[in-house]
Amino acid sequence: MQPVTSKKYINVYLGLGSNLGDRMANLRTAYSTIHKTVGKVIKHSHVYETEPWGNKEQEPFLNQVIMINTYLAPRELLDALNKIEREMGRKRTEKWGPRLIDIDILFYGKRIIRDKGLEIPHPELHLRAFVLAPLLELAPDLEHPVLKKQIDELYMDCTDPSDVVML
Repeated sequence: MQPVTSKKYINVYLGLGSNLGDRMANLRTAYSTIHKTVGKVIKHSHVYETEPWGNKEQEPFLNQVIMINTYLAPRELLDALNKIEREMGRKRTEKWGPRLIDIDILFYGKRIIRDKGLEIPHPELHLRAFVLAPLLELAPDLEHPVLKKQIDELYMDCTDPSDVVML
């Protein structure tokens, strides 16, 4: 008889964003689908309306950060999130362009991963107010494993001048 092995669960922070169509419904659909198929949502930030990043010539985004508990390995998680984006109708046509839904892995526990197409922690999260503001709400004491600073410190050091307004 084989011993029963339990799956190892890990806390993961995800960033959700949308600036096309019914933005709030898009966030809700992503949240619900993630909860049903990827991992249990443990907590979530408020939703924030934010200026677009990179390409400023587009509609404002709604952004939110959620913390999930999942047993999926990092690459499996990325694949599952990309599948949700595709099923919701996301088309990847231009970098920093408009999108129906965007789901980014911000942190995967305390792991540092630098692999083809997968960088965790997200390599630009510390530069983006639209990520740091909702993350600050959820986990101000969370330490960035590369930068060795807590989220509250990263937020205070962030030079991104974009408006980030809690709804």
